[in-house]
Amino acid sequence: MISPTPLMRLVAGVWGFKTLAVGVEIGLFNRLANGRTLTVDEAAAEFGLADRPADLLLAASASLGLLEKAGDGYRNSELAEQFLVEGRPYYFGAQIRYSDLRTYLPWHRIGEALRTDRPLTWDPQAQQSMFDTTDPEMLAQFWDAMFSTSSFTARALADAYDFGAHARLLDVGGGAGAFPIEFCRRLPGLRATILDLPHVCVRAEERIAAEGLSGRIGTVGGDFLADAALPGGHDVILLSMILHDWDESTNRALLAKCHAALPPGGAVVICELLLNDERTGPPEAALMGMNMLVETEGGRNYSGAEYAAWLTDAGFVDVRTVPFDAPGANGAVVARRA
Repeated sequence: MISPTPLMRLVAGVWGFKTLAVGVEIGLFNRLANGRTLTVDEAAAEFGLADRPADLLLAASASLGLLEKAGDGYRNSELAEQFLVEGRPYYFGAQIRYSDLRTYLPWHRIGEALRTDRPLTWDPQAQQSMFDTTDPEMLAQFWDAMFSTSSFTARALADAYDFGAHARLLDVGGGAGAFPIEFCRRLPGLRATILDLPHVCVRAEERIAAEGLSGRIGTVGGDFLADAALPGGHDVILLSMILHDWDESTNRALLAKCHAALPPGGAVVICELLLNDERTGPPEAALMGMNMLVETEGGRNYSGAEYAAWLTDAGFVDVRTVPFDAPGANGAVVARRA
């Protein structure tokens, strides 16, 4: 017999996220790093909580796979230890904080976005895009969140596609540099350039210097939409989590610039949460598309078949899709300039 239980699981989805978010907010996973355990009484004392909320938080976190029971105490699960402790290589907490502080409240007005077809997180009458802002706190939160999501996604992409076959990478809209940093750590022969807005390049240069990669990763301040051409001298161009921000005509124009900037044999790599060809899933891609309704004027998530058609029309050949599993993408559509 059919049951409404799946609907109740959707209702409870926000409860799960907010449990995760408050754990990050109070530093729960940081305090439990390196195998430390806390009982309910100890957690209550350490976080200044009464016993009841401490007990409920620990139990709920364990139910979500964030903590595990160890005798009378709780400790980080492997998932939390790897991704929710600040300072870990693929720390994911910045994405959680950004979503909690900047994205969730606008989502409460999703009906407004459906009716108006306008973003809710910024004002198109006051800004050219969501990236055009002078709010330093918002910028820091956004780019930290993108770096948080991109770092492990870059690792998964590097496992799935051989960037070692290339010498010079151009990361279009590369943000704080998560992808070039991951690739250049692995591949001593690879050099990279990040193309992004000038104020974003400053942030990228700080990250690159901290990794000791300033001699191999450079930045170019620019606007990949407004500039007439992309920087030349690269044999692979990466578009990671970029094309879902824009409409089809904008994306086609950008792919034409990619084709013009590459030498014969050069490759373009589109890294995204790809919809299936029927546009019925997977949920992470389809729901990211709904998030584009909240965040952008024309963005949506596209299928691999749509990207393949645009690449072919732009003059690329040997189009293929490379699947993988990561928080920011589930595959890459790769093509070559003839």
